[in-house]
Amino acid sequence: MIATSLRRWTGAPALALAVLCGAATQATAAAGPALDATLDELVTEEGFPAALAAVQSRDGRTRHYTAGLKERPPANGYVRIGSNTKTFTAVTVLQLVGEGKVKLDARVETYLPGLLRGSRATVRQVLQHTSGLPEYTDTLFAKGALPILHRHYEPRQLLGLALRKKPQFAPGAKWAYSNTNYIVAGLLIEKVTGHRAGEEITRRTVDKLGLTRTYFPADGDRRIRRPHPTGYHRDDPAQPMTDVTEFDPSQAWTAGQMISTPGDLNRFFTALLDGRLLKPAQLKEMRTTVPAPQVGRDGRYGLGLSSVKLSCGVTAWGHGGAIPGYYTSNAATEDGRAAAVAVTHLPASAPAQQKVEAALDTAICAQR
Repeated sequence: MIATSLRRWTGAPALALAVLCGAATQATAAAGPALDATLDELVTEEGFPAALAAVQSRDGRTRHYTAGLKERPPANGYVRIGSNTKTFTAVTVLQLVGEGKVKLDARVETYLPGLLRGSRATVRQVLQHTSGLPEYTDTLFAKGALPILHRHYEPRQLLGLALRKKPQFAPGAKWAYSNTNYIVAGLLIEKVTGHRAGEEITRRTVDKLGLTRTYFPADGDRRIRRPHPTGYHRDDPAQPMTDVTEFDPSQAWTAGQMISTPGDLNRFFTALLDGRLLKPAQLKEMRTTVPAPQVGRDGRYGLGLSSVKLSCGVTAWGHGGAIPGYYTSNAATEDGRAAAVAVTHLPASAPAQQKVEAALDTAICAQR
């Protein structure tokens, strides 16, 4: 489930030590051997320092898997979830739609006059990446991620970086993934509710579902709660890996700032598909999709939610995310299966990324 959070970030493999593997629970084990082997390959062949996964069966029980090069990562450890944050953000906007406080086909300028300098983009187009808004990360990370990881950014600063450039296309003309859209969505939440976007996301979704291992970091919070695996990054493949577990995530805000665990991600996406967060009309809107080749095989994108066709013929819904130190691929199916795979370095190549996606496919399709 590919939808990278900050696409200027790149990475490359490095370590090549012994493999440590483990499983933490006694729930469904159908995917076990195949997934164990796939995670082993991620660390031994693709050079990811560590990998961890959570697999949820139709009956809601979960099994955890881990593999590591230098040390075994904690089962169901905290990771930065990158663009999975977008789904939490979209849910909040759609809840406001269901309350009659926002209209999907109203222009963003209706609620935030002057914010987009005359753009005719609607709320729907922002959530669906069909607004044409330029990508702020192209400017922010033009010289790499490492030089700016400890700087703090305000949302309007990020938006300002994007609006220096011309729109990619007229609103509604096509689909193109842009993190800028979800900075706008966060500002919309704050304008309509009068509260911080992170607070609204927490109250409306995290607390409602009891996701005790999911949170929106407070301003200035650079750490990750324990237990967590170490995250690594490098801008230049010729350089050694840098520990980037701690940094200021304000550069991603409502497009990618949140922290969670593989298990909690499964619970969130399962609850979303089950209708526990949105009214039927808004969930239908969220799942109304357009073609999005970047997402994956037969990939489509709705409103902060993407879908792909798995090798077993099942359609899976989720998002996925990338941020320095962590890459997650995750999805849930309508019959209650779900899986989330996290690695502790951004994929260095298309084959490495595809191997992570293959692990997700295995985790879901191997279940009997």
